[in-house]
Amino acid sequence: MMLTNLKQLMFSLKMKRKKRERNNILLHGSNDICVELNRILWRKRHRIFSLVSFVSGCLILLLFAVSVFSPPPAANLLFLPPHSLVRKEIAAVESNAVFQVPTSGGDLDRGLWSTSRSKLYYGCSNASNKFQTADMKTYPNRYLLISTSGGLNQQRTGIVDSVVAAYILNATLVVPRLDQRSYWKDASGFAEIFNVDRFISSLSRDVKIIKELPLKGGQPWIPRRMAVPRKCNERCYQTRVLPVLTKKQAIELRKFDYRLSNRLETDLQKLRCRVNYHALTFTDPILDMGKLLVERMRMKAKHFIALHLRFEPDMLAFTGCYYGGGDKERRELGKIRRRWKALHASNPEKMRRQGRCPLTPEEIGLMLRALGFGSDVHIYVASGEVYGGEETLAPLKALFRNFHSKETIATEAELAPFSSFSSRMAALDYIVCDESDVFVSNNNGNMVRMIAGRRRYFGHKPTIRPNAKKLYKLFMARNNMTWEEFATKVQAFQVGFMGAPKEVKPGRGEFHENPTSCICETTGTETIQKETQEEDHENDNNGRDTAEVNDEQDPIEEDLDWIEDDYSDNIKDLPDTDSNVLTKQEQPEVEELFSD
Repeated sequence: MMLTNLKQLMFSLKMKRKKRERNNILLHGSNDICVELNRILWRKRHRIFSLVSFVSGCLILLLFAVSVFSPPPAANLLFLPPHSLVRKEIAAVESNAVFQVPTSGGDLDRGLWSTSRSKLYYGCSNASNKFQTADMKTYPNRYLLISTSGGLNQQRTGIVDSVVAAYILNATLVVPRLDQRSYWKDASGFAEIFNVDRFISSLSRDVKIIKELPLKGGQPWIPRRMAVPRKCNERCYQTRVLPVLTKKQAIELRKFDYRLSNRLETDLQKLRCRVNYHALTFTDPILDMGKLLVERMRMKAKHFIALHLRFEPDMLAFTGCYYGGGDKERRELGKIRRRWKALHASNPEKMRRQGRCPLTPEEIGLMLRALGFGSDVHIYVASGEVYGGEETLAPLKALFRNFHSKETIATEAELAPFSSFSSRMAALDYIVCDESDVFVSNNNGNMVRMIAGRRRYFGHKPTIRPNAKKLYKLFMARNNMTWEEFATKVQAFQVGFMGAPKEVKPGRGEFHENPTSCICETTGTETIQKETQEEDHENDNNGRDTAEVNDEQDPIEEDLDWIEDDYSDNIKDLPDTDSNVLTKQEQPEVEELFSD
């Protein structure tokens, strides 16, 4: 029994030993398998890493080749202001948005550099047979003096209208005295800006003009100073001014700007045109420098655009418009605005909605691109100080890289004779803008109106005035449409605002902007008009928009009448005095902000 138990114990121990050995063999085999598996996996990882490294290297080389050989972007976000429309549009492109501003404007051969039917109309300002000459109607010892107001172009309106006023009063005109105390602070006299001898000789058949008031009894003649209402017509001058002139023999009409009605008989309107477009020319030094600037622009491109850009801090403050600059803009412009205590509280949204705010440089750029002008077009910019400086101009320069001004195409030495005089510098811009193939503005100021009228008179050269009322709504909604939709609407809204013949009805707006009495039609015009009646009918709605906006965008000076003395109602209360002191109510600086 004991033997049997011993055998069983030995067998059990033997079996346990064998089992342990077998487990050891299995464990050793598992370790070998794990090592082998790790070795296989490491080889595969190495191959995958090598493949990834190779692919990455290829991609880097490809990106480097693209960056070297591809053209530079049209606009760089790093150089655009944070609130820029163009910056947002470029960002939108990068995020696959639908509103993408193209670099190309389209087909410029479709008539952007000329207006349709312009050859059928021409300027005509010759007097009729009924028009009396100066030697027949000028009374002796009856002298009219005027003192102009504002900047160069506002003063130009006063000079032109003073000739007509002298004709109505049968008086001898003394060469007008320019405003030297206004916001523009230019000490230039008439003969330093305009060719005074040509002015006198060209109008000798119409009005007698002398350079100085003659002595009276060997003593200087002190004229009686007085004012006239805005838009004073022939009867107004004959009833309000003539009695004083007859009694005093010499009178000076102060602040003479827009003091003559837009609606006069045809011969008087044609006299206006003879003065403005033929007799009133700049001095030879100004003309020569202006022609040199035009020649240099022509050397750069066959065609070029001239942009009159008014975006000065004072002007923006006065309008009360808001351009998205946040508290900084409100604080800075608000401080400037407080200079004029007579101004009411501003309503920026209402001003923009009514189309009374100047377009920003960027908005002008987007409008031009939508009209078909590509990034290769050359632009001459006539402007003063721009609020925000280069940051404000950056979006426009991103859209149009060929950006010029008189300071960039002329040397400092060449501009030296003019640079200290704002009116002479403005005269240089006037010449380039007049000679440009396309003229565009962001405002409806005096220079714009004077050049628009001149370009109509001399061939209806394209003159783009933004339909600000419609464009404002479009700019606000642009992110909800494609570029094609945006461009189509801009082109539709601008019909009637491009300088084409008869786009503004006769009698609407300022005569200096729309001199319809001095525009004649060539033979064959009726036939052409019949062929285009359907086209004109389609544009009737836009024509109504044009009239609507013209009514709303009347000269800024008229909008400021509420600031001045109400001359029409209170003419009897006006002081007839020799004093040079202006009343506080006139606040000349307010007016001259827009009196370019």
